Amino acid sequence: MNDRPHFVEPLLALMDVHHAYGKLPVVRGLSFNLPRGIIGCLLGPSGCGKTTVLRCIAGFEAVRDGEIWLNGQLVSSRAVLVPPERRRIGMVFQDYALFPHLTVARNVAFGLHALPESEQTRRAGECIEAVGLSGIAGKYPHELSGGQQQRTAVARALAPRPDLLLLDEPFSNLDVNLRERLGQEVRDVIKRFGITAVLVTHDQNEAFAIADEIGIMHRGEIQQWDSAYNLYHRPANRFIADFVGQGVLLPGSVMSSRQVSIELGVLNGEIPAMCSVGCDACERGCNVDVLLRPDDVVHDDSSDLKAAVLQKAFRGAEILYTLQLDSGRRVLALVPSHHNHAIGEKIGIRLDVDHVVTFPPVELTV
Repeated sequence: MNDRPHFVEPLLALMDVHHAYGKLPVVRGLSFNLPRGIIGCLLGPSGCGKTTVLRCIAGFEAVRDGEIWLNGQLVSSRAVLVPPERRRIGMVFQDYALFPHLTVARNVAFGLHALPESEQTRRAGECIEAVGLSGIAGKYPHELSGGQQQRTAVARALAPRPDLLLLDEPFSNLDVNLRERLGQEVRDVIKRFGITAVLVTHDQNEAFAIADEIGIMHRGEIQQWDSAYNLYHRPANRFIADFVGQGVLLPGSVMSSRQVSIELGVLNGEIPAMCSVGCDACERGCNVDVLLRPDDVVHDDSSDLKAAVLQKAFRGAEILYTLQLDSGRRVLALVPSHHNHAIGEKIGIRLDVDHVVTFPPVELTV
């Protein structure tokens, strides 16, 4: 077996992993690692390869190239494929995959057959209690709600004390409100048990609510592995800026390494060194596109800067306004909902930008 990687050993490490179905590449040179006790997430649109990565980690798919290390052991490479049952991995599937003829208690205890029956009962009861199902341990899957079925699936995956928990779009069959609440509950349970986990989802709100670290996937590659805060406020490229959160890009001109000018005024912040293609370093006059999030544009009745309301989306405590500037360009503004303005009305705005995010203009990147 190969020597272990020369770094502080995480529980899970993927190193330059490639996978393809026939001649179609699905995963291209993907690398990341997770320390023990951390919840990681692969977030991306359908078809980006995230579920394939999960299947490679689980041992359901063999990698074409690269290595996967789990708990200090090489489990996947071109020459090595440790079977799933020897990887000490728990799996929560999108469709729950519960056994219809078994009760909640027996479903949860299913992977504990090597233990004495009394220990099976004790451990299953511990996991059932952890997910809040103690009162319905004797019921069958068809008698449960979707949320209860999902909790049962999580308890079953945790019962054998896996080294790693994998969750494949685990809440996609649930309604939005239940998805958010159950996601936070599942995070709390995973943290309480001290389990390392990898979540796969296309829902950024789900990723933000559950994961400690998130990798944005696009076309089989991780575009940025970071915290939710940095993905939103410091996206590495246009794809991430567009996929995570909402926002618009306005043309700007660099005034210095700390200032950029846009139609709405001058922004102060650290301008990336490579602000446009062809520049060795950013300098005065370089053209850039500047990202503005809805929370960067503040409604201010006293401001001389005005914009017309084109669209409004009521969100309860807030209204998301689409505003048109004098130039015809549009920006978004998230405003407390008691500021209820009519379509066509001009309202005062000002900028409150903590993080200046710039990208090369589109014509320089194509």
